[in-house]
Amino acid sequence: MISFDSTARFRACLKRENLDRQAVFAAMQLTARAWGQPHLHSGRGIRRLSAGLYECRMERETRLLFFAESTGLVFDFAGNHDQVRSYLKNRR
Repeated sequence: MISFDSTARFRACLKRENLDRQAVFAAMQLTARAWGQPHLHSGRGIRRLSAGLYECRMERETRLLFFAESTGLVFDFAGNHDQVRSYLKNRR
């Protein structure tokens, strides 16, 4: 399994959205396990958003955004579809 980490922004999103930390950690683990195995990506809802930036589904409404780096996956944002769109728009 590839390693994973989170940014301060990601941890702030968890607090703001009042997300269950155990469920988030489980989703991060499953994503790290599936990484590099394309046939598992669709089952985890992993998809590429832009160069190096990906999202995975945690649950129906919640998306986790992460960067794929040489050291592992770095989770940077958590939110719903509209929040993700805003994040992407303001990132450019």
